[in-house]
Amino acid sequence: MNFESRYISAAYFRNFVFGVEDSLVSTVGLLSGIAIAGMDPRAIFITGTVLVFVEAFSMAAGSFLSERSAVEYMRQGEASFKHPFLGGIVMFFSYFVSGFIPLFPYLVFPVAMAFWVSVVLSLAALFGLGVIGARISDISVVRSGLRMLIIGGVAIALGITVGSLIKVI
Repeated sequence: MNFESRYISAAYFRNFVFGVEDSLVSTVGLLSGIAIAGMDPRAIFITGTVLVFVEAFSMAAGSFLSERSAVEYMRQGEASFKHPFLGGIVMFFSYFVSGFIPLFPYLVFPVAMAFWVSVVLSLAALFGLGVIGARISDISVVRSGLRMLIIGGVAIALGITVGSLIKVI
């Protein structure tokens, strides 16, 4: 595989990992924070759904614009539309699909239980994402899974902490 093909593949892979990780962490962090703050289940689900749709598009647009800008910079001129666009599509779908992992429990469980199911599913998905990335990159599966789990877990804890603090105010 030549350098340009490898670069393009890496860009798609980066968009996939970034989209899934950001979606899981952002969505579960927001949902956990507002659930702890005491919002009702319908408001939690509506907020989460709006977040997933808006952020999936925003992340895709950001991916497209940044990738196109980087390629234009590297080439010192106009860049192809195709690869940055496809990278944005990868970002959109990875964010969109992953966002429903932490959101789904709020559809089927009472808020107190949905909170824990959402957090556990998100942490498991983060670990799984680390494992997938490790297998593709031929690195340590456990180390990569734990790194993704820990970093994502810290971000989730931040959402929970902020929600707890706001509930007190």
